[in-house]
Amino acid sequence: MDTKLRFGVIGGGSWGTAIVKMLVENLDQVSWYMRNESAIDHIRSEKHNPNYLSSVEFDVSKLRLSNNMNTVVDQSDVLVFAIPSAFLEPELKKLFASLKDKIIFSAIKGIVPESGLIVGEHFHDNYNIPFENIGVITGPCHAEEVALERLSYLTIACADGKKAELLADALQSHYIRTKISDDIIGTEYAAMLKNIYAIAAGIAHGLGYGDNFQSVLMSNAIREMKRFIDKVYKMKRNINNSAYLGDLLVTGYSTFSRNRMFGNMIGKGYTVKSAMMEMNMVAEGYYATKSAHLINQNRIKKTKTPIINAVYAVLYDNKNPKKVFRKLTDKMN
Repeated sequence: MDTKLRFGVIGGGSWGTAIVKMLVENLDQVSWYMRNESAIDHIRSEKHNPNYLSSVEFDVSKLRLSNNMNTVVDQSDVLVFAIPSAFLEPELKKLFASLKDKIIFSAIKGIVPESGLIVGEHFHDNYNIPFENIGVITGPCHAEEVALERLSYLTIACADGKKAELLADALQSHYIRTKISDDIIGTEYAAMLKNIYAIAAGIAHGLGYGDNFQSVLMSNAIREMKRFIDKVYKMKRNINNSAYLGDLLVTGYSTFSRNRMFGNMIGKGYTVKSAMMEMNMVAEGYYATKSAHLINQNRIKKTKTPIINAVYAVLYDNKNPKKVFRKLTDKMN
């Protein structure tokens, strides 16, 4: 690994906090941007993030904390973006520091609402970042288990394999295993779609469906994911690899999954607004559902996506979840 390269993380949420924890295992210094100045002060004095993964204790001598994103961008050669997709563009509007020649990795599992694009495509199309300088970090990996140092696996995707290896080396440790991939578009779409399927799993659980149906739902979800991704970007990929199937399963089944939690609340009768307010966290799958629906309608010529359609009907058309899922069960096989 080129130890001369400087690393920065954009985002102070749970996943951003987990990524900083992983990086400081291997690096002498990591720049870290978060909006909340009081959280920065707390980390400096108490050595942990007061709002997310508060059990993680940092060696603050390794951190260069700032609530000015331009400062962190200027200090870094490799940037990891880990903020919710719905807030990415508003944050980037604050940026006047140049992204030219920066290596950018997205740890964001969603679609940018302003462009309807996955994060890598958004940086390429709107900020002129070449694809060889763009990468993706995918699971299966929950931030909460990183905090507990439970064995976890990451896939680092980039068109430039050396850059994927660079970040993989910086993240791996005794509890983090990494592998690399060249399927930057497919893995990023998979990371977006699995959140929609996790909402579906949560709705089903909230409605009282059991493990038998959940297994059928996940089996159909991975096939639906393959159809969708193959339409968006056709290449040779094994959909059963951990970056696709593994990430889908952990997000669909884990009690740490905020998207499953969100769906579970919807299944139990919460409105979308009340579920979001009670969670006080962003469920990426909510925004991804609308984006995937629009992509399917406008870009990929109506691929068969009954699960996405069902979640969209519940979240955006205000259809009754019980009735929608009763119809959905007839389409499962």
